[in-house]
Amino acid sequence: MTSLTGEREAYLAHVSVERGLSANTLAAYRRDLTRYVLFLEARDRDDLAAVTRTDVADFALAIGTGRDGGRPLAPASASRTVVAVRGWHRFALAEGWCTQDVSSDVKPRAVPQRLPKAISTDQVEAILEAASTGDGAAPLRDRALLELVYATGARISEAVGLDVDDLTLDEGQEAVLLRGKGRKERVVPIGGYAAREPSRLPGASPRSAGTGGVGTPALFLNTRGGRLSRQSAWVILKDASARAGVPDVSPHTLRHSFATHLLSGGADVRVVQELLGHASVTTTQIYTAVTQDALREVYATSHPRARG
Repeated sequence: MTSLTGEREAYLAHVSVERGLSANTLAAYRRDLTRYVLFLEARDRDDLAAVTRTDVADFALAIGTGRDGGRPLAPASASRTVVAVRGWHRFALAEGWCTQDVSSDVKPRAVPQRLPKAISTDQVEAILEAASTGDGAAPLRDRALLELVYATGARISEAVGLDVDDLTLDEGQEAVLLRGKGRKERVVPIGGYAAREPSRLPGASPRSAGTGGVGTPALFLNTRGGRLSRQSAWVILKDASARAGVPDVSPHTLRHSFATHLLSGGADVRVVQELLGHASVTTTQIYTAVTQDALREVYATSHPRARG
C-alpha cells in the first residue's frame, strides 16, 4: 500500500467505528477517496502532508467536469465527495500526519434544493389497496410493509430491518422501534391501520408455511423464509403503485408523504423531526416549504380577493 492508500484505510476504519456509517455510505466514501488518491498520485503526492490547498481546490473542480479522467459528478455527488475529502484532512491533522488542514477553505458545491415529492392521501390509499391484491401470504406482507412505512415515515432499509420483537401491539401503546443512520434508535407510534396489518403476519407469513423461515427474527420475509431485501421491497411498492395508477413512486415517496401530511395536519416541525430521525431540524424544514406552497395555492383559488 502507498502512504496515501494506508492513510485512506485508517480514516475509513475510523469513520466506520466512530460514526457508525452504513455499508452504503462507507462504500460511497471509499469510492470518493479512491478517486482523490488517484488524483493526488498523478501529481506525485505521496501522503497527505504533501498535499497543497491548490491540489484540493483543483480536485473539487475536476470532479464536476471530469477533468481528472473520471465521470463528471452531479452537484450532490460532488458535494458529498468534497465532504469526504475534508473529513479525511481533518482526521489527518488530528492524527498528526500533517501540520495544517489544507482543505478547510474548499467548500462543497451548492446543491439546488429539491422539494420532496409527496402524493395525496387518496393516492396512498390506492397504493395500499393495490398492494393487498391477490391470495396467499405475499399480499398480506406487502400491505403490512407499505402501511408501516407510510405510518411511521420509515426509510425502506429501516422497515425491512425490523424484527418481530421491534413491534409493540399492546392496545394504546402501539409503536415500532426503528434503527436509523448510525444505528440510532427511535420509537415511533403507529396507528390502528398500521398496527392491524403486521399483527396478521405471524399466522399467514411464509415462516409458518414451512419455507425455512422458522426461527428467523425478521418481521418481513421473502418467499424463501429469509429477510426481505430492500430491492424486493422497492419492487413491491413499484408494482402496487403501477396497479394503482400512481406513477413515479419510490420508497422515499411514502416517507416524504408521511412528513408532508403530518405538517399539513398541524404537527410541529420538531415532532416530525423526531419521527423521521433527522439529526437537524433544518433537514425537516424543507417539508414546510411544501405545505406553504399548498396553502398559497388554496388561498389563491379560494379567497374572493386573492387576485386583483
